[in-house]
Amino acid sequence: MNEKDKKITADIVLACIEEKYYQREILIEQHAIVRVISGEIRVAQAGKNYTFGPGDIILFPRNTLANVVKYPKDGKMYQSVLMYISAERLQRFYAKNPFAGRANRELHIRTFEHHPLFESFFASLIPYLEMESGPPESIISVKMEEVITIMRSIKPEMDALLSNFEEPGKLNMVDFMERNYMFNLTLDKFGYLTGRSLTTFKKDFKAEFNTTPQKWLTMKRLQLAHQEINQKKRKPVEVYFEVGFENLSHFSFAFKKQFGYSPTSIPD
Repeated sequence: MNEKDKKITADIVLACIEEKYYQREILIEQHAIVRVISGEIRVAQAGKNYTFGPGDIILFPRNTLANVVKYPKDGKMYQSVLMYISAERLQRFYAKNPFAGRANRELHIRTFEHHPLFESFFASLIPYLEMESGPPESIISVKMEEVITIMRSIKPEMDALLSNFEEPGKLNMVDFMERNYMFNLTLDKFGYLTGRSLTTFKKDFKAEFNTTPQKWLTMKRLQLAHQEINQKKRKPVEVYFEVGFENLSHFSFAFKKQFGYSPTSIPD
């Protein structure tokens, strides 16, 4: 399940998958726009699932949590162009193009319809994808400004998202954790995304759930795994990663400790 990335620059990556599939969790700390060239990508967020194919354009807002699976399809490897748009670039852009509207921090992914502006833009990137060394920073800056301009031209509401540079505010912990417990993040990251320091996160978590984050996360992930295996007849190897475990052996050990039987021996 290896992903072979070719970095055109630190900001532009050509991703290629030649294996059967590639799966991983993502926490993108800056906005990222993806153009699928071939193959298929499936994205799962809390309560939402998406499937994208050749020609589709997706924007992952910064601090997006998602489970991503990339597949070859129709005899072609998975390929996509990935562009990271840093806060620094956006700050420079909006210093020249002020936006005075209300900020938007909704972390759901955005998609764009096929549009001549995007078609022209990604066609112009092809020569750079074929170069051994990437283009100079001056050209990258121009291309970044171009893609930002295209996004806000096609969807004016994008300004509210792209021009927001605030750190995550304090969120409702119970709601956030119930929707995102299956993501294998550190407690530091869970704290950051809920607008808390690690110390405050642990304190607030204890007050809300009357247990430690580690114990609660393990229990919730195992309950979800049990449901997937027992009710949906899925195999342990198909679910352990999705529910937040890094390897199958650790998952199997924790499962048996919790339920008294292995994930392959669930009683009818």
